Amino acid sequence: MLRGFVAGILFTLVAASAAGYGMIRTGVLPANADERPPHFEEWAAKTSLHATLRKSAPKVTNPLSASDDNLLSGIKLYSQNCAVCHGDSSAHPTNVAKGLYQEPPQLAKDGVEDDPDGVILWKISHGIRWTGMPAYGKSLNETQLWQLTLFLKYMDHLPPAAQRAWRQVKA
Repeated sequence: MLRGFVAGILFTLVAASAAGYGMIRTGVLPANADERPPHFEEWAAKTSLHATLRKSAPKVTNPLSASDDNLLSGIKLYSQNCAVCHGDSSAHPTNVAKGLYQEPPQLAKDGVEDDPDGVILWKISHGIRWTGMPAYGKSLNETQLWQLTLFLKYMDHLPPAAQRAWRQVKA
């Protein structure tokens, strides 16, 4: 009885793995970026991201003050590295953003101001798999990562000088 049960489980696992492999090898699972992904893929990506953030995002606060210098540096970094996908203060997606899978959030509209500092920092540093979000942890130094985090945290309530600079960013 137990032997048949175990054999049934093993058969099911092998059959499911073979079916998944077959879907990938035959192109049934789409690879193009202009088609809605299967529900399983969306679920897997979101579930993995949330679990990874719970496990890996540091529980820290930004060590930098929200000074004009730090915010202006964060805005400059955003302009150079992020605006092409996440947009400028107009919140209108660029052609790059419209063509990406998954469509990146337009941060002037769908910002991350409510996210903990450590979560914002983690996303910038490590990127997000199954999206176009690159990992900047090896190309930006720690101060730059925190400056960018600071801008994203305060982008909906910037002081006047930083607000003027933010309005100047063109994606």
